[in-house]
Amino acid sequence: MRKKYQSLFFSIVLWGSGQFFVKKERIKGLLLFLSQITLFGIELITGYWLNLFAGQIEHFSIRLYGGFFTKGIWGLFTLGEVQGAAGDNSTILMVKGIIAFIILVGFAVVYVYNLYDSLMPSIYLPDKDVGLKKTSRAKAKRKMFPYLVLSPSLIIIIFVVLMPIVFSILTAFTNYDTKHQPPANLIDWVGFDNFVKLVRVPVWSKTFGVVLIWNVIWALAATLSTFFMGLLQAMMLNSKYVKHKSFFQTIYILPWAIPGMISLLVFRNLLNGQFSPVNQILLNAGLISERIPFLTNPVLAKICIIGVNLWMGFPTFMVMILGVLSNQDVSLYEAAQIDGANRMQVFAHIKLPLLMRAMSPLLVMNLAGNFNNFGAIYFLTSGGPTNPKLQFAGDTDILISWIYKLTLNQRMYSMAAVMNILIFIFIAAVSIWNFSRTNAFQEI
Repeated sequence: MRKKYQSLFFSIVLWGSGQFFVKKERIKGLLLFLSQITLFGIELITGYWLNLFAGQIEHFSIRLYGGFFTKGIWGLFTLGEVQGAAGDNSTILMVKGIIAFIILVGFAVVYVYNLYDSLMPSIYLPDKDVGLKKTSRAKAKRKMFPYLVLSPSLIIIIFVVLMPIVFSILTAFTNYDTKHQPPANLIDWVGFDNFVKLVRVPVWSKTFGVVLIWNVIWALAATLSTFFMGLLQAMMLNSKYVKHKSFFQTIYILPWAIPGMISLLVFRNLLNGQFSPVNQILLNAGLISERIPFLTNPVLAKICIIGVNLWMGFPTFMVMILGVLSNQDVSLYEAAQIDGANRMQVFAHIKLPLLMRAMSPLLVMNLAGNFNNFGAIYFLTSGGPTNPKLQFAGDTDILISWIYKLTLNQRMYSMAAVMNILIFIFIAAVSIWNFSRTNAFQEI
């Protein structure tokens, strides 16, 4: 017991010293001590602390003389103090601060592990139990191997995926917009002002409500229409009366095989209000007397978006459902028919429940994907037609396309970040709720 606390005391001051001197785990102790040396070495090398200790700096400030970690944390909290071309860049300071904070959290985890490992009782073995020591060390190596293999991917994910997400979230609590563009103007923390603006300012709240309602309608319509059309096509192709199935499958899968952006741009030209080939054909046939505003009328534009997405998206579900149907046990259908069930009853009570058991998670993922389906909106209508009653949004804009306009066209980065947070919360809540109700999730 005394060795435990002795090891802990040593490790509090010098990382790994308890493992090295008390537990006799030399390699582990050296690696932990190397981590401490790396932490303090980076700070000392990148800063002017040695000059400060030597008395060479009279007026010390972290902004000018701090190291990587201290200056990073300072920049994250202050977002700069001096504006102008030669001043501070708030966005760069925020990014550096996030990186410094993430690395410090990593070192903190290593430090906590250093203390926890120093108290582990399982490794305190008598010196005579050499065989048991070797077995314990081999077991520890086997446990650590997966973590060593996964660590490079984890590091990449943290800096490539997690860091931009954190930056986006923090931007929502700043005044980063067209009037505050660093380095000419510094960015400041404003707390929840942007969220309050979204609720209390009528033009923002109205726009958000209108766009959100259409976004939900679009996501549901796009998902359910493609699913049921894919189900219908799959059931027809799965019928024993259909000949040349491979030919029809090849034809039906072509909309999926063609790049979506190309299809959307083609449909944008086909449905053009002034030079539309569809309008010209209908006029020549005498079916209409004037051109139909497919993409400039709010209602027609939304119908066209859902229709084009249906044509492009149903092959995905058709292929998936065909695969599920091919793996279903045909004897279940035959047994039900012997018991007197007709085809509709077999479909409703056997085929469809088994199908939904496998397709429910895919439906949830497709719903989340359609909720953020930027391409289907932007490349077909660009969010139009324009609605002057909405704040920088058109009648067919969904939240993600509105965010795009706020960011690139209006440079309202803080409000766009607020929308990003709300989208994440909404999609996460709906997805978790739906996944938790699926049979596949309940089995896991």
